[in-house]
Amino acid sequence: MSALAAYDAVNLLSDPVYGYCQITKPIGDGASSEQDLVDHPFLQRLRRIHQLQSAWWVFHTAEHSRFQHVVGVMHLAGQFATQLYPSLAASCADTPSPQLVEETLRVAGLCHDVGHGPFGHFFDQQVLRRQGLDHEDMGRAMVLGPLADPIASLRRSPTGAFAPAEAVDPAAVAWVMAPRELEGFTPPAWLRALKPVLCGLASADNMDYVPRDAYVCGIAIGPVDVARLRHYMFVTDGTLVLHQHGAGALGMFLNSRLYLYNQVYFHRTVRRIDLHLRGIFADTVARLLPEGDPRQQLQAYLGLTDWSVLELVARLQRAPVDDTERRLGERWAQVTTRELPWRLAYETYEEISLPRPGAPAPGAAELGDRIRAELPARWRGAGIEVDLATTDPRPVNPVVDAGVLSLFDPIRRTVRREGAVELLTRLLPLHTTLLRVYTDSADASTAIREAAERVLGPSQRASDSS
Repeated sequence: MSALAAYDAVNLLSDPVYGYCQITKPIGDGASSEQDLVDHPFLQRLRRIHQLQSAWWVFHTAEHSRFQHVVGVMHLAGQFATQLYPSLAASCADTPSPQLVEETLRVAGLCHDVGHGPFGHFFDQQVLRRQGLDHEDMGRAMVLGPLADPIASLRRSPTGAFAPAEAVDPAAVAWVMAPRELEGFTPPAWLRALKPVLCGLASADNMDYVPRDAYVCGIAIGPVDVARLRHYMFVTDGTLVLHQHGAGALGMFLNSRLYLYNQVYFHRTVRRIDLHLRGIFADTVARLLPEGDPRQQLQAYLGLTDWSVLELVARLQRAPVDDTERRLGERWAQVTTRELPWRLAYETYEEISLPRPGAPAPGAAELGDRIRAELPARWRGAGIEVDLATTDPRPVNPVVDAGVLSLFDPIRRTVRREGAVELLTRLLPLHTTLLRVYTDSADASTAIREAAERVLGPSQRASDSS
C-alpha cells in the first residue's frame, strides 16, 4: 500500500485518552470497513446509552457514552493483537495472518458492549436477568444476526489486507468478546489464547474504562501503565503470560480499578438512585419493550436507550394515562429532581484478605431483619434497606477462575499459573464490601444507625463527592 493509499484507507478518530484511534474506511472494493460497522444502527445506538448508568446523575461531567468506550476497547484490543502476534504465531500453528488476528480482536472490542440496554448493568439486573439473559447474550445475538454480514465482509485491518481467502468469522467475534462458551462453536487455539485480551484480569475492556471513567469524572487514580503491561505480555504453549517485569504495572492498574469502584461505581448516592429505581425500572421499560425473548425482537431493542426511557419518563410526569403511570412518574421525579427518599444512616467498609471458612456471611435481607429487631418499637415500621456493594479485586483460585494471567519468572525461566495470584495476594484484598444502611425516615435515622452499630459494629462513613 502506497503512502497516499494508506490515507484513503484509514481515518483517525480523536480521543482524549489515546490521542487518536484508527478506523478503516471504504475504498470501493466491495468489502465492508470498520466505518461501515461503526455507522451501523446497532453500534450508533450506544451513543444514547451512558457509560455510567446512574453515576452521571452524581458526577456532573460523566456524560460519556458506551460508544466512546467501545471505540477505545477496539483501539486497545488491536494494539494487543499486534504486540502478541509473534509469540502467538510461534505458539499456535493455526494462527492466521496478523491482519486477521488484529481485526478479529478489534471487532470483538467494538462489539463487546453492543448488547447493553438503557442504564447498562442495571438493565441486566432488573430486566434481562428475569429471562436468564444479560447484555452479553444480547450482544452475541446482534453479532450473529444483523451485524454478521458487515463483519464477515471485512477484508482489512488498519495495518493492511488479510491473506487471500481470509475473513473475520462472526462466531469467533461472538465467542471471544464474552466469557462463556458459545454453543456450536469450537475456537481455534490461537483465538482461545487471546480470550483474556477481551475477558481477562487485565483486559482491553478494563484498561479502557478505568482511565476513561476516571478522566471524565474528574477522579484522580494511580497510573494505568497500559504500554508496559502490553509490552510484557506474550503467548507460550497457547496461554497468555505476563513477564514478571510487568507485574508492578498490573498491581497498580488493579488498585486503580478498585479505587474507582469505591469512589464512583459504589458511590453512596449512585447506590441510593439504584435502590430507588429498583421498584420502578422494569415496569417503565415494559412500556417500551414487547414481552418475550428480546433476542427475537432486536428491532424493538434497537430503540431502547437511555434517551427513549427518559423521554417516556417525561411523558409519565407530564401526561400519565392512568394511576399506574402517574405513580411511576411521581417516583421518577424523585430521581430527576434529586429528591430521593432514601438517606444514609450507616456505612462501613470491609476488606477480606483470605477466604473465610464456615457458613457464608449473612445477606442484605437477614442483616436488615437483625437491625430492625434492635430498633425501639416506635421505629420498627420505618423503611430500611441494607445495601452490600461488593467487588472481588483478585481471583481466589487460579485453576478455576477464568482469565487469570500466568506469570513468567525470569530467574527460573518458568511460567507459573499461580504466580499472578500470589503477587496479587500481596497487593490486593480478596473481597471488599461497602455495607450501607438506608432509611426513608429522617426521624428514625439515628435509631437505625445505633441499631446497625449494635449488630455490625461502629460506622465508618466514607467520603462523599456529591
